Amino acid sequence: MHRTRTVQPGGGRALSAEAVIQTEGLVKRFGRTPAVDGLDLTVPRGSIFGFLGPNGAGKSTTIRMLTGLLRPSGGRAQVLGYPLGQRLRIGSRMGALIEEPDLYGHLTAWQNLRLLTSLSGGAKPAELHEVLERVGLAEHAHRRVATFSHGMRQRLGIAQALVPAPELVILDEPASGLDPQGLADVRDLMRSLAESGVTIFLSSHLLTEVEQLCTQVALISRGRIVTQGTLSDLIGGDGGLTRVGVDDIERATEVLQALPAGQVEVLPDRTLQVFVPGMGAADLNEVLITSGLRVHELTPARRTLESTYMDIMRRSERDSTEPAGTSESPD
Repeated sequence: MHRTRTVQPGGGRALSAEAVIQTEGLVKRFGRTPAVDGLDLTVPRGSIFGFLGPNGAGKSTTIRMLTGLLRPSGGRAQVLGYPLGQRLRIGSRMGALIEEPDLYGHLTAWQNLRLLTSLSGGAKPAELHEVLERVGLAEHAHRRVATFSHGMRQRLGIAQALVPAPELVILDEPASGLDPQGLADVRDLMRSLAESGVTIFLSSHLLTEVEQLCTQVALISRGRIVTQGTLSDLIGGDGGLTRVGVDDIERATEVLQALPAGQVEVLPDRTLQVFVPGMGAADLNEVLITSGLRVHELTPARRTLESTYMDIMRRSERDSTEPAGTSESPD
């Protein structure tokens, strides 16, 4: 059994030995431009953790630091109990697929796996066969990779991250190029890995896949964590979405957005999608009628990760561009 250690370089509070990945104030600059800007991230052991954000938010840069491919400019972090910079001590306890898999086209899938795993201590033939079976490539084991489709190459990239059996798997866009059956197969694979005790950290733009798969998520924007926690807490909150039909869309939007943490979206059919923490359809109905509005539809709706993601990112973008200190005169 591997023993995790609490690492406390440079002072400050001790990083948790219970977290598989933890960062505190992690920074990466390219010149004077921060790609990651004070990142605080905690990935619990045994979770399937979704790392989400728009292009350029700092996801890939963070992953490259966690896997030892980039040196941080500041802050501190630990992976599997070791500080960054000690990747060799982690060894085969961590597997990773970062962006496009780097494979040799003139070699077969089996030869690629054998070569890549030899760099981390090697693997038995039975282990290679098992992992090819798990990603659906067993019947193509002795076929040259140059003849593989993009989706097949992606599966082989996932396979090389899984041998020999790691405790932590880091995947950057693992579903890229996969057809619907491939997506379902990878989803089942991730679940079976998690059930066996493997922690999975993945970035993805496919929010519907993340919603079906992940137990924990973190949203990153401009190199900083906007929010993180369990998926159920993020999209559940104290209440759900409500579809609202009223006679005056503009006035209703104004009234509902004035409620604490009120979020309102005008749908294409000129109804409103409303989320107000702690308020259900009956509460919203009372507010609207009291404000002199005529309500002709109130339908509870399920809040999705996509709608939550878009709401949070819009607020984050708005907050980052609003000038400070403009609400009141200093006099």
